[in-house]
Amino acid sequence: MDEFTHEVERYRRTRAAGYLGSALVVVIILVMAFLPVPYIKFAPGPMYSTTGAVDGVELITITDTMTYPTTGELDMTTVSERGGPFGGLTLPEAFVGWVDPDQAVAPVGLFYPAETSADDAREENTADFVSSQSAAIGASLGYLDIPVTSRVSVAQVLPSGPSAGKLQIGDIIRAVDGTAISVPTELPPLVQARPPGSTAQFAITRDGVDQTADVVLGASPRDPAQGYAGIAGGTEVVGPFPITFGLEDVGGPSAGLMFSLGIIDKLTPEELSGGKLVAGTGTITPTGEVGPIGGLPQKLFAARDKGTDLFLAPAGNCDDVLASAPEELDVVKVENLAGAMDTLTRWRAGEADLPRCG
Repeated sequence: MDEFTHEVERYRRTRAAGYLGSALVVVIILVMAFLPVPYIKFAPGPMYSTTGAVDGVELITITDTMTYPTTGELDMTTVSERGGPFGGLTLPEAFVGWVDPDQAVAPVGLFYPAETSADDAREENTADFVSSQSAAIGASLGYLDIPVTSRVSVAQVLPSGPSAGKLQIGDIIRAVDGTAISVPTELPPLVQARPPGSTAQFAITRDGVDQTADVVLGASPRDPAQGYAGIAGGTEVVGPFPITFGLEDVGGPSAGLMFSLGIIDKLTPEELSGGKLVAGTGTITPTGEVGPIGGLPQKLFAARDKGTDLFLAPAGNCDDVLASAPEELDVVKVENLAGAMDTLTRWRAGEADLPRCG
């Protein structure tokens, strides 16, 4: 009887140890499943028609001049990011991204420096987006032979820099310590000429109101003897009538081409899309040159899923087009705004011999 009891107890202990081991394995798996991984996942994001509206707000609003109604769509494409500075990407999510052909997963370090915070990333993306809108005004109005003027704007403010809380993205800088500036390259020498700890007075225009902002300069990371404001200057292009943009919570420079086409579509009687669904992507310069962008495969997949009739891709992204464009998506390459306009004209006329990659 004692031997029987001993065997029972040993069985119970063995079973309890097995249960405990299994529970520990489950706990470890759960912990690993929810721990963030040092990767960033890219997936197809939403598409927005630059001639349309989001939640009742027009993406492009033009006032004090003649505009024309539009049908069809001129869609800007986006990429959804998860992980990296924004955190939260787990191992199971990364695994899904690895096996899903519509998504991509890569080490964070390929896209962001290790010290980049979520605020830093948002700040940079917002600055790029604002810059693309300004460049689109210059490119589109230049194409239409409408005169424009340019001025220096605040393109970026480092969240932890000397100008945080003093200057804002979009502020127009008219002068620094009484010295007028007209191009962004004139800004750094004026700031660097002052010693760290001194106060520089910026004459700015914010929301149409002229004012001043006093910034106590820090030490330049490149030369501790030079002043440092922690901002980046950009060029804001304006035309003879107001052009404003209504889309928020989207960043990056890649909407420049489609914003340019949207402005032209509103200012001319010809419907650029022919009443159909045209999408695209690409940076734009104020002179109309189209540049390559990141995340093109995910944008192509988003356009395919929406049933896009024609996709405009930067010529600099032809390798991505050849490697990942869905067969059912009609993709043409674009080198500049004039070329995009010519391609759309020929496409509306039913021509098949359009500029393509390969």
